[in-house]
Amino acid sequence: MAITQAMSTLFKKDLLLGDHHLDSDTIHIALYTSSATINATTDGYSTSNEVSGSGYTAGGVALASKAVTEDTNSGSTTAGSGIFDAADPEWTSASFTARGALIYNKTLGDASSNSRGAIAILDFGGDFTVSGGTFKIVFPAATRSNAIVRID
Repeated sequence: MAITQAMSTLFKKDLLLGDHHLDSDTIHIALYTSSATINATTDGYSTSNEVSGSGYTAGGVALASKAVTEDTNSGSTTAGSGIFDAADPEWTSASFTARGALIYNKTLGDASSNSRGAIAILDFGGDFTVSGGTFKIVFPAATRSNAIVRID
């Protein structure tokens, strides 16, 4: 079992088909244990080895303050990047352990039709445990070098 940080291969294809509208679709983030196997071949949300515990609901949380922007790489002849960003998700009054996460488009697929919708897989690099506190994922700066979801 392993979590490998990646952008979903199906997401890349679906982008070219115009299936994702990251600014208006419902985008969620779900948490997973170290027993999960999620990687670039992950097509959609799954409850298999999803975190359970107080303060966490299956399916994760919807990302708020979503934005799709571009970094034009001003002053350079190098192409810019398309960037997706959102507010840092958090779970309050939480008690659980998580190893990674899946960002997915709930508009395209959810627990009842999990065959598509995966966007990005996050590997935290180790287990993180919260006991009666707030579990927060801090997304990196929304720049062409750092954004959590970017297309160069």
